[in-house]
Amino acid sequence: MGNPVLVEVLRGNVVESRHRGAIAVFDADGGKVMSLGDVDRPVFPRSAVKAIQALPFVESGAADAFGFGNREIALACASHSGEPEHAALATSMLERAGLGSDAFECGAHWSSEQHVLIAQARDLVEPTAAHNNCSGKHAGFLCTCVHLGHDPQGYVALGHPAQDAVKAAMEAMTGAAHKSDLCGTDGCSIPTYAVPLKALAHGFARMATGTGFAPERAKAAKRIFAACMAEPFYVAGSGRADTLMMEAGKGRIFTKTGAEGVFCAAIPEKGIGIALKCDDGTTRAAEVMVAEVLAQLLDGDALAETLREMARPVLTNRRGFEVGSLRPSEALVG
Repeated sequence: MGNPVLVEVLRGNVVESRHRGAIAVFDADGGKVMSLGDVDRPVFPRSAVKAIQALPFVESGAADAFGFGNREIALACASHSGEPEHAALATSMLERAGLGSDAFECGAHWSSEQHVLIAQARDLVEPTAAHNNCSGKHAGFLCTCVHLGHDPQGYVALGHPAQDAVKAAMEAMTGAAHKSDLCGTDGCSIPTYAVPLKALAHGFARMATGTGFAPERAKAAKRIFAACMAEPFYVAGSGRADTLMMEAGKGRIFTKTGAEGVFCAAIPEKGIGIALKCDDGTTRAAEVMVAEVLAQLLDGDALAETLREMARPVLTNRRGFEVGSLRPSEALVG
């Protein structure tokens, strides 16, 4: 049997589209809090796990060695919109490590924010790698290489010390073996491994609590979450779901989107981690899913009401008329 329908798209009062998916919610001890759909099937987490991938950057001492604070750590976990502030900060991170923008191996693309893209098209001959939504993560990789004395060239490749450290952090945090037969290449050129949603949810609960780790790793994990929750704009960008949810949470919730309808999140005060995937890869449906799950887990809290509103966005046409909405399905609302 396939995964359940978790999100419905309405035009007027008629359901026009349906999105299936799976959701895993686990605590730091590996206990199941909530599960919908097939949470054992390996999925590529894509950018949703950037906070875990940033562990070597903080644990190694690289972040402190170059005098980085919350903004730089948040950017190292980001899928940012390529706005001027994002590109400038990514560039400055490399400058502090004595590197130029030519060290980036993530590729270049225009901003995902339309008004910024228009300005870039007007003012730039072409975008730079600093505008890539993953440039902060790559700046973290490069700064770590410099700090540890590793050759930064080829840092994205399978088998490079930078990627070995990322793989080790992912395996330690999730408890899932990152196997070569489940390895692919992410959009920014680094290796990505398919692992079960339940392992990802467990990993994010452990990130939030430090459960099962030595003090230094637990401290680094909590510092990464704190930085992201303090500087959500640098994790995402203007009007983005991660920015809006973490701004509303005021340090109480962590969220991170990934490509192809993946989302990971955590509620540190409850020691809970969340991982989900919309089967058809639709981001807007995944955003509804994560907002609704967070609202349910925080039921009775004022924050829950804000999140429920985010889980039921209104759709408008080009003239600004309301034409429909998205909503969690009965299977998700329970």
